[in-house]
Amino acid sequence: MSFDFSLLTTELAMFVLGLTTFVLGLVVPSGSRRGLGSFAVLGLLLVLGITVVNRSHQGELLNGMYLVDGYAAFFKILFLMAAILVIFGSFRYVDQHVGNHFEYYSTVIFATLGMIVMASAGDFITLYLGMELMTISFIILVAFRFIEGKSLEAGIKYLLLAAMSSAVTLYGLSLVYGATGTIIIGQVAQAVAGGGASPLLIVGLTMLVAGLGFKVAAVPFHMWSPDVYEGAPTPVTSFLAVGSKAASFAVLLRLFIGGLAELHGQWAMLVAVLAALSMLIGNLVAIPQTNIKRMLAYSSIAQAGYILVGLVAATEAGIKGVMFYAFLYVFATVGAFTVVAAVYNKIHSDEIADYAGLVQRAPLAATVMLVCLLSMAGIPPLAGFVGKFYLFKTVVEGYMWLVYLGLIMSMVSVYYYLRVVLVMFRDDPKDPSPIELGSATTLTLFIALVTTIVLGIYPGPLAEVANMAAQSFFLH
Repeated sequence: MSFDFSLLTTELAMFVLGLTTFVLGLVVPSGSRRGLGSFAVLGLLLVLGITVVNRSHQGELLNGMYLVDGYAAFFKILFLMAAILVIFGSFRYVDQHVGNHFEYYSTVIFATLGMIVMASAGDFITLYLGMELMTISFIILVAFRFIEGKSLEAGIKYLLLAAMSSAVTLYGLSLVYGATGTIIIGQVAQAVAGGGASPLLIVGLTMLVAGLGFKVAAVPFHMWSPDVYEGAPTPVTSFLAVGSKAASFAVLLRLFIGGLAELHGQWAMLVAVLAALSMLIGNLVAIPQTNIKRMLAYSSIAQAGYILVGLVAATEAGIKGVMFYAFLYVFATVGAFTVVAAVYNKIHSDEIADYAGLVQRAPLAATVMLVCLLSMAGIPPLAGFVGKFYLFKTVVEGYMWLVYLGLIMSMVSVYYYLRVVLVMFRDDPKDPSPIELGSATTLTLFIALVTTIVLGIYPGPLAEVANMAAQSFFLH
């Protein structure tokens, strides 16, 4: 059986880049390690270019155990762009608040590699290995500022709860294997179509929902999110919010629509309830928050509820909606957290009250925060409005109640987002001194700002790419 290594170009390049970054960190003098961030960004840009060029080079490896298709290519590009933006926008934060730069950058690269493996996983073993590579990397990253109590506490909480969710996911996969006799997702679909829904399969399916629900921070599996988001270094929080969530949704779609579509009647209402609870609780609990990272954590829970709507639809349009929203969510979230990191560098506080007069101290940062928050709220003509439109129109026929709830909760989210905006634009600053952003941070914020606006006004090209990727999902 031939093995086409050219299909693994992105994965091999990421492994070499992560290993090289780590080795360079060991051999170069400590005073020169700050350049590792630039090296990591340049390496990721090279891998991104390779991935974009080779996106049409598709195929299967090991009889379907590893799938290299347009669907996987879309998510790989998303992960790489998120990693580039997170690293590039956090140079100054990392220099001031995170030591051992080579370990930080190499761990981010290996977390991205885990996400990439998850997107292409065609069987349970590959899926689990990719998920654990991502999860272990994030455990290290969350606790990176171990000299601070909050970061260490967040790392321990994430370790314990991530281990539990991984165990639940693994047991669910084993039950599905026991019921179908195969670990290949494509063959699982054939076995389910021929054998129907056995009790063993239903239990396994339920455990998969619970285990992966933790990864996307869906209610009621969200308990880790606020504390971890608050305690982790802000760039790590940003990457955890966008990368881990997107990778987990890539797996959810592959498993439930690619492998368990015949059981849609058994799991659709369960996922719809989780989506509704996530939108409801995420938005309502975000209202009283005074810490901006905790507020964004609950907002992220609500965003997971919106994205789950695309899974409920279980159609090509639903997959397209998930992919489109996940892509634009990267820029809005990275933009918001980059502002949080930049402000923390100056004032050493994440309290919303301390953002008073931010527009006077850093006009670009305040503008980007405004646009990103309004986009996440779904205000037209920003990208978030288009993304929610694509998601909710897929369930209008069967789940109209979910659409109404989504619209109401989007309006609720405007309230707590505008609280932050009012503090930034209305209140007078306690310290009027300007906040210096740095060239890398400024460029990251500008990219997030422009992309969020452009995708809202002109979503056609991205929608077309997402549609083509969604079509490739069903070609296996």
